[in-house]
Amino acid sequence: MNNILIIIFGILILWSVWGYFSSRVEQTEYSVLKNMKGYEIREYPSHVVAQTRVEGSYDEALNNGFGIVAGYIFGGNIKREKIAMTAPVMAEKQSSEKIAMTAPVLATVDGDVRIVSFGMPKKYTLESLPVPSDPRVELVQVPTKKMAALRFLWFRTTDRVHSLENKLMTLLVNDKIEMIGAPVYAGYNAPWTPPWMTRNEILIEIK
Repeated sequence: MNNILIIIFGILILWSVWGYFSSRVEQTEYSVLKNMKGYEIREYPSHVVAQTRVEGSYDEALNNGFGIVAGYIFGGNIKREKIAMTAPVMAEKQSSEKIAMTAPVLATVDGDVRIVSFGMPKKYTLESLPVPSDPRVELVQVPTKKMAALRFLWFRTTDRVHSLENKLMTLLVNDKIEMIGAPVYAGYNAPWTPPWMTRNEILIEIK
């Protein structure tokens, strides 16, 4: 019995070490403007992302979108240049409408168009990035934004993400902070990262 416990403990240690080093990638920069009760208000400077638009349920869109954009950074471009992975991976519902202050509940429906994106390493500009080979991949300059961010650990299930989206929107309504657009899921870790080491966030652009 003791030997089994030692083996399990050793596997968990190795898994944790692997998860730690596999997640050490460049991250999108931001500055924290204010710590609120349950969330942060951040400012993200202008940066370049590679993105794609996909349809389907939340999980389908995230998985399919990840594959499409990952293909670009792993050499799917006219220069066949590999681009370093960055964090987080972002997934958001495409919308041009503001979210009403009195209606913080968001329901996601199968068939909605979602945008899945990776931030590009800081050394690149929109002009210096290689052109994607896949026409589904777009390179976009994202303007400076102010975002509310709610951070959570462990598993990212569809139901949990929706629940936390609603939680953050409710907090913003209670604090009388106006929201712009739809909630965004941000994932910072590779799929094989141990769940106790994962970093996930819900982001909402605010005024």
